[in-house]
Amino acid sequence: MNELRHIAIIMDGNGRWAKKQGFAKRVKGHEEGAKRVREITIFASNYGVKYLTLYAFSTENWKRPKYEIDFLMKLMDIYLKNELKLFLENEVRFETIGDLSKLPSNLRDRIAYTKEQTASFTGLTQVLAINYGSRDEIIRAVRRAKEAGVELTEENMNDFLDTAGMPDVDMLIRTGGEQRLSNFLLWQSAYSELFFTPTLWPDFTPKELEGMIDKFNKIERRFGGVKDE
Repeated sequence: MNELRHIAIIMDGNGRWAKKQGFAKRVKGHEEGAKRVREITIFASNYGVKYLTLYAFSTENWKRPKYEIDFLMKLMDIYLKNELKLFLENEVRFETIGDLSKLPSNLRDRIAYTKEQTASFTGLTQVLAINYGSRDEIIRAVRRAKEAGVELTEENMNDFLDTAGMPDVDMLIRTGGEQRLSNFLLWQSAYSELFFTPTLWPDFTPKELEGMIDKFNKIERRFGGVKDE
């Protein structure tokens, strides 16, 4: 059985799910997708995963219609307000990665409050990637290192990334049928096992995730080495 510390998920397919269900607006898919976040978080916590990183809003998502962006910002605020009880009951620590400076002030306040309330927990850490793009993260990391007067190396790069202190990604999952990383955790996923599913995010279940974990556990992970003879 492979060590599974960090699962990252690109939650794709909310808009297509809404259209498939006959809804006039894509936002219904985001609303339903938020419910899956709760189910997957509980499953990951019970399984013993240490980090669950979810791609909630990318640096490219600002190109979407204003009404959809406004809805997503409001939805994330409501999600954190409603899920605080879940975090507290299950001792889930909450964190974020990404540049939060462009977010509405009320959402930034909600994020800070949720982090503060869950900071002492040592079980699962749920990480929301908000206004996140891996290229942007790497550029910001280089700036941090320069400001600190540190010469970057492969060994110390992690210290300057948004994910500092977190293990590299073991499993990276993308729902919705597309097979690309879309600027998500490029450095941290160098040796992750990739899983792609046609299932749209609102239809993704803990049972499907469990099946992926079973496959993950059967993979011989060599990290660039060779199999012992």
